[in-house]
Amino acid sequence: MRQRAFQLTEAQAGELQGAYHNCPDAQTCMRYQAVRLYGQGYPTREIEAICGCSRSSLMEWCRSYQTAGVTGLVDQRIGGNRALLTPHQIERLQYLLDSYTPAQLLGGAACVGTGQFWTVGDLAHLLQREFAVSYKSETSLRDLLAKCGFSYQRPAKQYKSRSALKVAEFEEQLEKN
Repeated sequence: MRQRAFQLTEAQAGELQGAYHNCPDAQTCMRYQAVRLYGQGYPTREIEAICGCSRSSLMEWCRSYQTAGVTGLVDQRIGGNRALLTPHQIERLQYLLDSYTPAQLLGGAACVGTGQFWTVGDLAHLLQREFAVSYKSETSLRDLLAKCGFSYQRPAKQYKSRSALKVAEFEEQLEKN
């Protein structure tokens, strides 16, 4: 078995231990712990089990520590979501969706559906026109409709060969009975 190239001195291990105890961020704490354990000779599989990380992440953290020290292990992710609309804009959108049909806001020719009910395509068109926002995923648009209080409705099944005259005769027959 070959000797591990990455080894920590007592001072480095103490520095990582101190950073671990003083860090408020859980992700960064885990990185400090993983690098310290690896540098002290713990088996990689054991570190993966303790810290819940992958071997590739562990090796990347060790490289970061070697190049930038403790500051190289700080979690650089910004967090939050990529919300394209502010809460105020979502409130305005909900008002528009509740108050108007697609045909009233977009015009009958621009509607994806019949213009009576909001569809994902109509919502995308409205977002582009009103807020200059474009979602890449239809799922995001469906989620936005749900956030505005709309639910997904399947269209009713209708037979294309259905005759209006026969339906009227059937309804007339029902009234007689």
